[in-house]
Amino acid sequence: MVPRSPSDLPLAWNAREDFQNDGAIVVRGLFSSDEVDSVRRGIERNLNSPGPMFKVASKTTDPGLFVEDFCQWQRIQEYRHIAHDSRAADVAAVLMGGRTVRLFHDHMLVKEPGTVQQTPWHQDQPYYNVDGWMNCSMWMPVDSVPMESTLEFLAGSHRMGWLMPRTFMDKQAKWFPEGTMSEVPDIEADRSAHRILAWALEPGDAVFFHMLTLHHSYGVPGQGRRRAFSVRFLGDDMVHAPRDWPTSPQFDGLEAEIAAGAPLDHELFPLLRQM
Repeated sequence: MVPRSPSDLPLAWNAREDFQNDGAIVVRGLFSSDEVDSVRRGIERNLNSPGPMFKVASKTTDPGLFVEDFCQWQRIQEYRHIAHDSRAADVAAVLMGGRTVRLFHDHMLVKEPGTVQQTPWHQDQPYYNVDGWMNCSMWMPVDSVPMESTLEFLAGSHRMGWLMPRTFMDKQAKWFPEGTMSEVPDIEADRSAHRILAWALEPGDAVFFHMLTLHHSYGVPGQGRRRAFSVRFLGDDMVHAPRDWPTSPQFDGLEAEIAAGAPLDHELFPLLRQM
């Protein structure tokens, strides 16, 4: 599909520059109310019929509940529509530059009221089976998200290189020996020392961020749900990078179909836009 003209998108004139410099931007009013309602229905369908990658990401002692699911676009048509037909892929085309936009995967995330489980500061790309620079993730809520439970990003951190990936629950360095990589800075120890980007969001809004941008979120206090849907996009230089550790999501057997270092030209990763 040929992308829409940038003039047809709700983007500031310097959106691509901000994305390249800061690693994260907000796009207000990207999705129509019908699109938001559609994704909301898709999330509820997903919750009622989880896929094989569905997981609970909060502790059993948590008074709330944090759940995730991955790679459901082929099964849930509402997810497929947003990935293929909405303006999200067009925004990704502008932000990444280049000639192509390919779907990597979708990701459903729901934090129920009262969830205390935080998502720690982390980069996404070390947990993925892809390498390259031209990429972005879109994260859209279908509920209002106040500042206290929104995503936060460390501006410019996508240019810091890989930082030590650790398990979210117990902070173990399972994939690289201790001391072999720089650590994620302790941002919470002195938040005033860092330029943190964060936006309260309404249904229809979305954030776009680079897969190496450090980000996190707190829990969800109060009575509100935080249901969100994310799509990960790949640009021209992204290639398959089989890992020696489990990835999130895990694409079992893919190394037998796509060589290391090859583009992800495969039915699992459809081409969404081509300039």
